[in-house]
Amino acid sequence: MSSTYKSQDIFGSGPHRFTEGERGLFVVGNSALAGVPAPGSTALGVQETEVVVTGRLMAATDSALWTIRDAITALLVFPQAPGALVDHHGRSWANMTFISFEVDDRTDRGRDVSIGYTAVFRDLIGL
Repeated sequence: MSSTYKSQDIFGSGPHRFTEGERGLFVVGNSALAGVPAPGSTALGVQETEVVVTGRLMAATDSALWTIRDAITALLVFPQAPGALVDHHGRSWANMTFISFEVDDRTDRGRDVSIGYTAVFRDLIGL
């Protein structure tokens, strides 16, 4: 089974891993809400589920690597319909929105051409 977003294998060219962000309540200090010093905190709701995918994109040539990168960044549109994010072990997150994609500062060249990346997805509550 391959890792996919909206049924597209955007991570399959190289090794990658999925991590979930912090889970729980979104809590803000009362001072921030009131605009003046105030004791305590207020829970405003449940934090959005965040999944971060890190890994390496790999291709035979620089041109092929750019093709993969361009296909991934083409998914970063607004407004964006959320979709299913599935890791290669079958764990799935529904209603995820692809919010950012960042590549490392250098391309490595050897038998393959590769670059590290970080992709962030969130379940934007209320969509």
